Amino acid sequence: MHILDNYLSPATCAVMTAAMVPIWTVSVRKVQRELPNSKIPLLGIGAAFTFLIMMFNIPVPGGTTAHAIGGTLIAVLLGPWAACLAVSVAVLIQALLFGDGGILAYGANCFNMAFVIPFLGYFIYTFFRSRVSGARAQMFCLGAASYLALVAAALCVAIEFGLQPVLAKDAVGLPLYCPYPLSVSVPAMLIPHLTIAGFVEAFFTVGVFGFISRVSPSTIYEGPEKRIHLVYGLLVGMACLSPLGLLSSGTAWGEWRIEQLKVMAVGGQGLATMPSRMVHGFHMNVAFPDYAVAGIPPFLSYVLSAVAGGACLIVVFKLLGLMRRRGAVKT
Repeated sequence: MHILDNYLSPATCAVMTAAMVPIWTVSVRKVQRELPNSKIPLLGIGAAFTFLIMMFNIPVPGGTTAHAIGGTLIAVLLGPWAACLAVSVAVLIQALLFGDGGILAYGANCFNMAFVIPFLGYFIYTFFRSRVSGARAQMFCLGAASYLALVAAALCVAIEFGLQPVLAKDAVGLPLYCPYPLSVSVPAMLIPHLTIAGFVEAFFTVGVFGFISRVSPSTIYEGPEKRIHLVYGLLVGMACLSPLGLLSSGTAWGEWRIEQLKVMAVGGQGLATMPSRMVHGFHMNVAFPDYAVAGIPPFLSYVLSAVAGGACLIVVFKLLGLMRRRGAVKT
């Protein structure tokens, strides 16, 4: 679901980023005004969770891969505005350090993963939760909400891909960016997420929510008891198990790098039909491309990347919480 640079035209990227600016602005204000200081570090935990869960690639129909996001979970725990910030920062770290998602496409990726999933998932969950009774029914609502939110985000990605051949063409009518029309991109994105990825998202969401509600209920509900160290233990366990994501050898649909596209058939041909702006577009070198560390075996590189990325996100939000508390004391 991470759109790489040069799949979307600069105009599309600009529109998507412009759409996210007011959302980010309101999110920051909402968090500053409504989220207690004690909850700010939980944003780091939420961001680390979504960062880690996206490293667990799973095989899906068509020979590609997909992964869960966890946006609905964070929205239910901390609110959709806070979840928007947490996922946005996680996606930024992925793009800047690991090349997972593009820099120019950052606004589009945040719209799909940090806006659509948290807000739609939170709305669906709260709408149905108030109409059912019992813990099992509410957990079912949570799983269904996370499933539907992920599928909706996949549909948004498919539409963004599929519109490119219409919006950006060269003088002879060939696509400049993503070459796949809606008739290809929509089923290619929806089928894997409807059949497998959506259920994986629901499984992780319900499982982690149930775990947190048992070991550290004050993380969800107001109260003095708080065994947050067990939640950190969950993150450490996920980081150690992250190499399981390497077992899926395929690449997520629409996330092929230019080297992969050159050897793939597009319209029955190879490089001759490659969109020119994808070949000669913007490319940024990152420190750890695809979570690989030079000179280190892939499984160990994956663990180190998981630990580094998760720790970075936790530290960032802890520092923000510390700055906020100091600012409150001065005023």
